[in-house]
Order: sequence, then C-alpha cells, then structure tokens
Amino acid sequence: MRYVLQRLGFYALAAWVAVTVNFILPRLMPGDPATAMFARFRGKLAPEAMAALREAFGLAPKPLASQYTSYLAHLAHGDLGISITYFPAPVSGVVATALGWTAVLSVTSLVLSFALGTGLGIAAAWRRGGRVDRFLPPMLSFVGAFPYFWLAMVALYLLGYRAHLFPLGYAYDPDLVPGLNAAFLADVVRHAALPVMSVVLASSGGWMLTMRSSMIVTTGSDFVRLGHARGLSEGRVMLRYAAQNAILPSVTSLGMALGFVLGGSLLTEVVFSYPGMGYLLVEAVRSQDYALMQGIFLVITLAVLGANFAVDVLSTWLDPRTRSGHE
Repeated sequence: MRYVLQRLGFYALAAWVAVTVNFILPRLMPGDPATAMFARFRGKLAPEAMAALREAFGLAPKPLASQYTSYLAHLAHGDLGISITYFPAPVSGVVATALGWTAVLSVTSLVLSFALGTGLGIAAAWRRGGRVDRFLPPMLSFVGAFPYFWLAMVALYLLGYRAHLFPLGYAYDPDLVPGLNAAFLADVVRHAALPVMSVVLASSGGWMLTMRSSMIVTTGSDFVRLGHARGLSEGRVMLRYAAQNAILPSVTSLGMALGFVLGGSLLTEVVFSYPGMGYLLVEAVRSQDYALMQGIFLVITLAVLGANFAVDVLSTWLDPRTRSGHE
C-alpha cells in the first residue's frame, strides 16, 4: 500500500506539471484564439468584440498568476474553454465526443491486437519449431513492417471501394439517428470493422514477438521445470507458471500504449474520416484552435499518466518483487 501511495504522489506531481505546461504553452505562441476568430469573420465583428472574445477564451488582460488561478478553477469544474472550430461549443464536450469514438476504434484495436499477439506468442514459444512458430512470426513481422496507414488505404480500396464489403468512412451512416438501439450499434460496428482490422493486422506481430521472446526465457526457468516435476498439466504450467511471469513486459507496454492510444490512431482516423481524437487534432491545427489543441493535449497527457499508474499497480500485483525495495 505504501508503494502505491508513493507512486500516486509521483503521478499527481507529474499531472500538476503537465497542467501547468499546458497553461503556459498557448500563452507563448504568437497571436491568440480571439485574434484568429476575429480574422475568420473578416470585418463582420466590431473591434469592441475583441475584449469579449478574449474574456471568453480566458485571455483577459490580467496578471499571469490571476489567469493561472482562474484556469485551475475552471479546470476543476471540467471547463476547458470554448472551441473556435465548433464555436460556441465547449472544448470539454467536443473532446468527450471524440474520445468516445477513439475508444470504440483505438482501444478495441489495441485490446484485440494485444490478445491475439500475446496468445500467438505463448503458443509459438511453448511449441518451438511447430507450425505456428515457423510461419506466423516472419509473416506478421513482414506485414507489420508496412505503415499502418498504408495498410488502411489498401484495405479501404480493396474491401471498401472495390468489393463494397465495408463503408468508405465516418463512424456511422448519416441517415441514422444516434442512439442505443440495435440498428445504430450494428452500423457503428460495421463502420469500425475495417479500420480495426487494419490496425490489428499491423500491430499484432509486435505483441507476438515480444511475448514469444519473454516466454522462451521463462520456459527455461527453474519454476517451470518444478511445475513439470510436480506432474501439473501442460496447460497449467504454460499459463500459470510460464505465461504469467513472461507477460510482465507486455503488460507494461500495454499500459503505455493504452495511454497514447487515446490520442487516436491519427492517420488511420484521417484515412477513414473517423471522428476520433486524432482526426479532431488535425481539425484543431488547421483552424488554429488553441483551446481545442490545449484540451486534447491535456487529455492525452493525463491518460498516459493514468495508464502508467495503472500499470505500476498491476505490476506489483503480478510480481511482488517490484515493490520489495519500498516496503
């Protein structure tokens, strides 16, 4: 428990640093959101509106310390400012919508590729020299060498445009009304299937090779031989003794990937016009939407920190040796 609290304190400090940097960076950039929005209206706004715009975007002419205090107060209430691109929608609402679509696409892709690659890695290492070990590692490594957005474009052309098996883009048919009903959910799955397949195909080879390498080292350990000597079944020795110890590096990598994946599979989302965090970030950059960029960066940073903390806790549960020096 003491180790977990120490790690929690460290990540809380890191989160405060991230929030502070997120506050400072936009104020170091040339221009500001109010000026960019004023320019978009091309003289249709009165000059007096600039003061109101600056106030709305949290850039009123106040001392920096006062602005920082106000920023933290708004942040505590979930207020990330107003988006220029989707004006007058709040940034928190825009990011929350994109985050949901990213979770559908990227988190599903990551979990499937991790489960598939890890399972194949266990099977390949346990039966070294078998069919799985001979054919799948080189084949998946070859496929994974291609950029995932290139695989996405090939899949979109062959299976979407030519074969008409999948939709060509977006998250659901625009004729449907979003809601928790079978027709809408089935359409969401149909639109997400092709981008998910392209990401899984590109990334499962890496998970397989990582798990295979760890398993090969673990299968030669004394505790695995002890399991065999006790007469335990092959399945129990493989999963309970070998795989549980070999999976630690993959779990650490999974935590990092879960944090970064909330940034969206940017290029995949662009290829499929999928309205997730990556696609939203491109739109924010194009529109010079500082408030939206600031909100996206903050969510991604906090997601990475949260994922790392979860991995630390999970690692101490899987392998108590990781906390032995702290208790």
